Amino acid sequence: MDKKVLIISSTPRAGGNSEILSEEFARGASESGNLTEVVRLRQKKIGLCTGCGTCSELRKPCPQKDDAAELIQKMIDADVIVLATPVYFYAPSAQLKVLIDRCCTRYEEMKGKKFFFIATMADETAENMERTFDTLRGFTDCLEGAEECGCIYGTGVWKKGEVRHTPAMQQAYETGKAIR
Repeated sequence: MDKKVLIISSTPRAGGNSEILSEEFARGASESGNLTEVVRLRQKKIGLCTGCGTCSELRKPCPQKDDAAELIQKMIDADVIVLATPVYFYAPSAQLKVLIDRCCTRYEEMKGKKFFFIATMADETAENMERTFDTLRGFTDCLEGAEECGCIYGTGVWKKGEVRHTPAMQQAYETGKAIR
């Protein structure tokens, strides 16, 4: 059975290293017959959570009129979710964190999802990326039945395109291709 694979690229930089890995993951997943979509957060308008309590206290939809509701529905509908981010000061991009915070409205509906994490950073030490992945795990730990299926470490890359010359390219492709 084909899977719905949603890849969320959170880089603000078109053609950035984490986006390149996202595309490579998507290529592999598509070649395996999966329905694959890459969403680029820089092309979306997603406001900050205001903490108004409408979703948690009143159990009503978020009153903000932006792209978050549509994207959260895509997350609910997906079988596999890939969260891709550049690493800034050993943390995910603000764009990705804003989306995660906005998931409060419907996170209880995101059950049984498989998750993959992709991150890129200038630092060459993979262990230093764990803080970033731990932040993403803070989100998935709140989701019933969420399963972390793999992490792709794009280390030692700063300038656009540098990731093309690293083992992370092949890893992203093969990881996507293995989804069945």
